[in-house]
Amino acid sequence: MELVLERISKKVGAQTWLYEMDLALHSNAVTVLLGATQAGKTSLMRIMAGLDAPSGGRVRVDGQDVTGTPVRHRNVAMVYQQFINYPSLSVADNIASPLKLRGEKNIRARVHELAERLHIEMFLDRLPAELSGGQQQRVALARALAKGAPLMLLDEPLVNLDYKLREELREELTQLFAAGQSTVVYATTEPAEALLLGGYTAVLDEGRLLQYGPTADVFHEPCSLRVARAFSDPPINLVEATATAQGLYLPGGVELTLPRPLAEMARAHLTVGVRASALRVQARPGDVAVQGTVELAEISGSDTFVHAATPLGDLVAQVTGVHYFELGAAVTLYFSPEQVYVFGGNGGLLRAPQRAGGI
Repeated sequence: MELVLERISKKVGAQTWLYEMDLALHSNAVTVLLGATQAGKTSLMRIMAGLDAPSGGRVRVDGQDVTGTPVRHRNVAMVYQQFINYPSLSVADNIASPLKLRGEKNIRARVHELAERLHIEMFLDRLPAELSGGQQQRVALARALAKGAPLMLLDEPLVNLDYKLREELREELTQLFAAGQSTVVYATTEPAEALLLGGYTAVLDEGRLLQYGPTADVFHEPCSLRVARAFSDPPINLVEATATAQGLYLPGGVELTLPRPLAEMARAHLTVGVRASALRVQARPGDVAVQGTVELAEISGSDTFVHAATPLGDLVAQVTGVHYFELGAAVTLYFSPEQVYVFGGNGGLLRAPQRAGGI
């Protein structure tokens, strides 16, 4: 399906929920809508589905204007935060329901195939109420996949699941989407989900579309500070800076010599961004050293997040592995000048780190 939004906007009373935007989705690919709560993700998806009409602009599907065409007249599959299943039907009948509506043959075999892919084949004879939340969400996903709709919309489908189950389903969904023939739109607040799903990412903030493109490109080259903040978890470290002949001067006497100084940096107000993953506790040749004091060290999965008070301000380093850092202890953080972002006074990107292999 080719879905194109032309100058779409949405107002409710005196409030603007979506500011005018253009968005052309790539067919048979995953587009992630990334943004914080109330960024406009759900409002945009409801317009894509036909649940709501835009206040302005047009929605085109395969070149045809479907603006205002209700959802019942569109071939769309949807999965919400809250798992929605038919409570009086068995798991098997829930999954089979869209297949029966289409009059498909070999329904039983198709149901078993989808159930196996989502690891719920042992629950086919049960009612949804007899399942855990994660299992019920898998049923909802299987039913959406069974519909075979050319457009599949998923509105934060994993947000109510526990950490371990979210991790498992993220990987499974990536494989399912890659094997399918649907144009998928997936809304999330989590940058990690966008990176895992790949495809394309549209970054939204307070009803505005900030950037859209291949996920890796948007992550590595955020067009503005707002995008960098939205596409970083933990938040990107930001430090005010001034330009020098060779690079940048940071608070506390820290100087950065950049490999490729830019003429655009000769401006009064600049902001340097360093991702937490670019900060280390072990030095490498050419690194800049920043002295600090440990304020907090938290372990998440296989990483340790070190929060430190430094002359540059409070910084967060993402250190691979499980480590112990004593609170109040001195710590030295290191980073390479080649790994910094530089943003201008208007928040626009002036410099991004060179990607591996120049890609």
